[in-house]
Amino acid sequence: QVQLVESGGGLVQAGGSLRLSCTASGRSFSLYSVGWFRQAPGKEREFVAGTRWTAGSTYYADFVKGRFTISRDNAKNTLYLQMNSLKPEDTAVYYCAAQRGLSLYSGNAYDYWGQGTQVTVSA
Repeated sequence: QVQLVESGGGLVQAGGSLRLSCTASGRSFSLYSVGWFRQAPGKEREFVAGTRWTAGSTYYADFVKGRFTISRDNAKNTLYLQMNSLKPEDTAVYYCAAQRGLSLYSGNAYDYWGQGTQVTVSA
């Protein structure tokens, strides 16, 4: 059993920044791929960014490239999403997720999910 807990969401003006955190606990040693997804009102959940935990390779959705950075702290079992130059269209609930496999882009491939943290960007 793995538990994921997100934090760091909030309200920010367009152009501002937030850093989201996701800390894993429980039986997390076998996890290989981790990532961030988001879901806006009336839209399906979509991939934002992901990383291979040990290798550190990173992957981004086109709409966040150059603005968001995914990183991890191995010692703290914590995943981060640094979000800069935020836009109103970034408003969504952001979720961290983890899996034992390699399918970063598909939400259906993830085994564990956090409960989400709200990010609201005002114009």
